[in-house]
Amino acid sequence: MNTKVSEFEFIKGLTAELSSKNLVFPTSLKTTMKIRRALDTPDISNEQIARIISAEPVLSAQILKLANSAMFNRSGKKIEDLRAATVLLGYGVVRNVAISVGMKQLKDHQASGQSSERMEGLWSRSIRVAALSFVLARNLTKLSADKAMIAGLLHDVGKFYILNRANLYQDLFVSEQALWELVDQWHVDIGAAILDSWELSEDIRAAVMDHKSLNLAMTVKATLTDIVASANFLDAHFVAQSISDLDWNKIPVSLHNLQLDAAKTEKLMKETGQELAAIMQILS
Repeated sequence: MNTKVSEFEFIKGLTAELSSKNLVFPTSLKTTMKIRRALDTPDISNEQIARIISAEPVLSAQILKLANSAMFNRSGKKIEDLRAATVLLGYGVVRNVAISVGMKQLKDHQASGQSSERMEGLWSRSIRVAALSFVLARNLTKLSADKAMIAGLLHDVGKFYILNRANLYQDLFVSEQALWELVDQWHVDIGAAILDSWELSEDIRAAVMDHKSLNLAMTVKATLTDIVASANFLDAHFVAQSISDLDWNKIPVSLHNLQLDAAKTEKLMKETGQELAAIMQILS
């Protein structure tokens, strides 16, 4: 089968999965997302949550690890019970950790060699954007910082899915550029389908789908989309060490909506350095 035919078959498979809403996830990820949905159930008890978490060993280990970390466990008394760990961390943290673990399961599923390197790079960026989204929401708005973190973590979820599926088509793409062109073309549609299947809220869905839009509206009150768009934009410049070269008269609308300028951005990054590191530790 030549490359063009193989690429067509891959795209045909993706569109079939999209139209049928039969997205292919690792079993462990399906379990993790069931846990995430359970956490949104009204009046669910800590005992029920602990039982549900115990069904996913990786999540259980991560919850206990966090509950015994210096960040959360100030008493130093070792916690070995999932119910006690859940009470200490709170549902917001547990929910975020569940989605983080699920994303890592998608990242690691069938990934090896060059595919693994691509996934690791994408994952590192997702964690950074999630942390930045958290501090922007917490420090500059009245929006939920936990929700902003999740939106930031999921902002490239469609890319994870496509790279995961592309790993089954070894030697399909003639170059990295060809692969990434396909990813750029399809990741928004795939991301929308994933968020629908996970039943995430409409504002998270909008933030993930529209964070790179060039047509965001100027608003008095910043939205979740503004936060993720700003985090995504700033992260790219922080990594490239080009933040000092920015023309702040030509910044994206999202930064205007957050009332950010050069001085405020520098001050925020200095004041939230420890917080950013702590969030990235939670997610990694």
